[in-house]
Amino acid sequence: MEKTPLAFDYETFQVPREMQLRLYREMLRPRLIEEKMLILLRQGKISKWFSGIGQEAIAVGVAASLKPEEFILPMHRNLGAFTFRDVPLNRLFAQWQGKANGFTKGRDRSFHFGSMEHRIVGMISHLGPQLGVADGIALSDLLQGRSRVTAVFTGEGATSEGDFHEALNIASVWGLPVLFCIENNGYGLSTPVSEQYNCENLADRGAGYGMESHILDGNNIQEVYARISELCASMRKEPRPVLVEFKTFRMRGHEEASGTRYVPEEMMEHWGKRDPLENYAAFLRESGVLSEVREVRIKKEIQEEIDNALDEAFAEPAVEFNESIELNDVFKPFVFKQVEKGLNANNIRLVDAVSQGLRQSMQRHDNLVLLGQDIAEYGGVFKVTEGFAEEFGTDRVRNTPICESGIVSTAMGLSLGGMKAVVEMQFSDFVTSGFNPIVNYLAKVHYRWGEPADVVIRMPCGAGVGAGPFHSQTNEAWFTKVPGLKVAYPAFPADAKGLLATAIEDPNPVLFFEHKGLYRSLYGDVPQDYFTIPFGQAARLREGEGLSVITYGAGVHWAIEALDALGVTDADLIDLRTLCPLDTGTVFESVRRTGKVLLLQEDTLFGGVCSDLAAMIGEHCFEYLDAPVRRVASLETPVPFARNLEAGFLPKKRLRRALEELIAY
Repeated sequence: MEKTPLAFDYETFQVPREMQLRLYREMLRPRLIEEKMLILLRQGKISKWFSGIGQEAIAVGVAASLKPEEFILPMHRNLGAFTFRDVPLNRLFAQWQGKANGFTKGRDRSFHFGSMEHRIVGMISHLGPQLGVADGIALSDLLQGRSRVTAVFTGEGATSEGDFHEALNIASVWGLPVLFCIENNGYGLSTPVSEQYNCENLADRGAGYGMESHILDGNNIQEVYARISELCASMRKEPRPVLVEFKTFRMRGHEEASGTRYVPEEMMEHWGKRDPLENYAAFLRESGVLSEVREVRIKKEIQEEIDNALDEAFAEPAVEFNESIELNDVFKPFVFKQVEKGLNANNIRLVDAVSQGLRQSMQRHDNLVLLGQDIAEYGGVFKVTEGFAEEFGTDRVRNTPICESGIVSTAMGLSLGGMKAVVEMQFSDFVTSGFNPIVNYLAKVHYRWGEPADVVIRMPCGAGVGAGPFHSQTNEAWFTKVPGLKVAYPAFPADAKGLLATAIEDPNPVLFFEHKGLYRSLYGDVPQDYFTIPFGQAARLREGEGLSVITYGAGVHWAIEALDALGVTDADLIDLRTLCPLDTGTVFESVRRTGKVLLLQEDTLFGGVCSDLAAMIGEHCFEYLDAPVRRVASLETPVPFARNLEAGFLPKKRLRRALEELIAY
């Protein structure tokens, strides 16, 4: 019998016959699922499909090389990773139909989900952050003494993103056992690789990170399985990152609607002959592993499995909207435990209170890791973590490269690995470089698939110290807008310590604002021992009937100064303390009692927290108002440097004038 010419050399890579048969089955299953999905797409029964036909050997080969307890972070075209891990097909199909039994309860589509049970963490559409998340998972394994590998996938297109550079650099510097898998499939949507990067091979970039790298034929399943198994075994013994570029091709459109008309016919023909499934089936037939009877039986079994799972998914009713369920799933439930303030207190600065609270949380939570630039031996630019490296070690108090996005994503990975993370933004202004993973990953992960982001981001903020446009912003309104984030903004040392402890206890992501202008100028009595303060509970600092002054952060101290200067004693002064959750009950009660309200913020006026507060007061307290709601805020300019310009920018002078006008109204 004449042998069929094969596109691949399988003999070089030794794989046991039992595994050969499994690899064939595991490639066939996603292929048959995809063929069925393409039919359903044309019938309008699913909304979108990203095909991995022709790339099955990569996902299956990598998944087969990992241990069940090791994480895989796949992308759109890695269906084989899900099916190899035995993710129930009925739930996969429900996910793609937007049914409640899917992994996101109808809240997200496609492969944008994870399953901790199966050690799979799905991607988000912004692609890059998942690389940093893999870093965090691998770091959690190292810190907890687990000899594991984390595998993360990306396409050649996403290697142009900054997150790719940041994640590889972090993994290399920290020696993290991450297998970075690049599926180089020829096109980023319609853009060929010749227009995406200017090096011969993407694996060549590994040298720039001091990282081992390899190029594999992504369509040869035996090469993928044998080489990746060998690499993973080595990485478990000698933890380190490895970059692997899989040469493959995308045989269908980026997603089905885009088609492949931009691909030359000869290229499609060339890669069509290199189909990983058809070539492997031919090889297994010739080597006697796969008989015709067995092949038919395997295909029939998989088709029946698909049909049964589809019947189950189609039978499930459409997901029903329930407002309370939707709102309740934005955050992971957190049962606040009050730890009362002790009697022994010291009069200390706000910066010392933050440091003390952070240190006591490190002592209380041995799974807490601090991440930030210069926070270890140097103690941070504000010396909040001075001495921490000596007390807790540099495994838990980690200097980071200058890569805010990658570090926030790493913190997310630490959370998935069962740890807590506190990230210090050196200045809150620099959070823009890490904005994407905060608002698109941390904020949405629990709502999407039920996994919390146990991450606190410390945000030294605020003007008044002559630091100019890039070190003086108070940008809390960027985050109060985003469902899924909590925001704290203490004005006093004791509040800073107690709220920080609560933020770290809370498994949800918290943006924790610390006014650096108050760090060393403000003293207060702070209990020595560990204590907590609940979120969503404002503090009434003064009580009166004449008007309500509602503010937070440095605004609290400006309000006290202005009220005293004007001799106003009949005023309610409310310090919000947390902006999400917001204590609207205290606000509304105060406004209904006084009839006049002034809202003060350091942020610029338009789109700030006080704008929403004013709207809520108008909706819920309109009939109680005796004067228009007044808002006072900083000038609508960037924060200027020169002392006189900065003084004019800040609202302190305008505050007194607004108070006088409101009292006289």
